Amino acid sequence: MRIALTANLHSLRAMNALAPMLTSHLTPTIIKVAVAVVGGYLLGSVPFGVIATRLGGAGDIRKVGSGNIGATNVLRTGRRDLAALTLIGDGAKGAAAVLLAAWLLSPTTIPVFAGGAAFLGHLFPVWLKFRGGKGVATFFGVLLAVSWPVGVTALAIWLLLAALFRYSSLAALAAAAWSPLIFFVLHQATTAKMWLAIFMAVLIFIRHHQNIRRLLNNIEPRIGDKTLATP
Repeated sequence: MRIALTANLHSLRAMNALAPMLTSHLTPTIIKVAVAVVGGYLLGSVPFGVIATRLGGAGDIRKVGSGNIGATNVLRTGRRDLAALTLIGDGAKGAAAVLLAAWLLSPTTIPVFAGGAAFLGHLFPVWLKFRGGKGVATFFGVLLAVSWPVGVTALAIWLLLAALFRYSSLAALAAAAWSPLIFFVLHQATTAKMWLAIFMAVLIFIRHHQNIRRLLNNIEPRIGDKTLATP
């Protein structure tokens, strides 16, 4: 009994000695992660589709077509320039969140948190009562910043399928589904990056549930269509 008590006392003393060291190491990391997540979310929640269409005189994009704030729906206004601006803005904010976190905070895992938060910000922007887009452009922006070979490959898949079938949703779903495997095949995979790819892919599929249903029913509008088919 005495031996056990002595061992427990030594263990407690060792833990007390290690506690300040662990706290001093973990606290800055937690703060950096928190800054990356909050900053990434706020950057990702900037609704470039809404801003571009309003400033460009095309009205409120949420009242056009599918009501989505992304570039594909902006294209239904007939304004290719505004759709291009939306696409660039939505992609750039995802990339910027990752690159700024790598530059200002840490070049290791923290940028992955910033990228995931930016992606969430686009899907659930605080400025639009958490009703955002489907995240495809931001998804590509995050991938390009986290690992440009993976981003380029995923983008190539989107371009190929979009050109062949003219379904933006189908191309996006395929690129998202393949992204975790691309990380692995191109030897770019880390645990954090793989989970980021899976996280974004799952949310893209969830956000595209109506598109999936329309694809199965063969009523999904193609790229460039100005009207949305009725299910």
